[in-house]
Formats: sequence, structure tokens, C-alpha cells
Amino acid sequence: MKTIELKVSGMSCGHCVSSIETGVGNMNGVDNVTVKLDEGLVTITFDSDQVNKGMLKLKIEDLGYDIQ
Repeated sequence: MKTIELKVSGMSCGHCVSSIETGVGNMNGVDNVTVKLDEGLVTITFDSDQVNKGMLKLKIEDLGYDIQ
């Protein structure tokens, strides 16, 4: 398992947190997603054999948020 921390902009409320945690969390190979709204950080633990950092970033962008 690998863990990455991404700086994400555009998150402003509990719905944003839920959207990212659910959307990314449902991806194959993702073990855990934690959003720190006040810091604009998303921490993801994942199996690098099933998903990679680029795929995770793309998913967050597809949900309507920007990676900094």
C-alpha cells in the first residue's frame, strides 16, 4: 500500500468532502480516503498494483476539483 497527500482546491463544504471520499473511495485499489477540508488536503491510501497517482488525480478533477 502507498499513501499520497494531495493539495486540492475548490472544496468548501461537507458535500465536497463526501463527494471526494465516496468517489475516490469507490475506485478499485483504494483502501482509504481522508479529506481535511480546512487544510485543503486529501490523503489516499491505495494499492499501486491496481491504481496510480495519475488515476487518482484524474478522478478528483472529474469530480470538479483542482489539484494544486
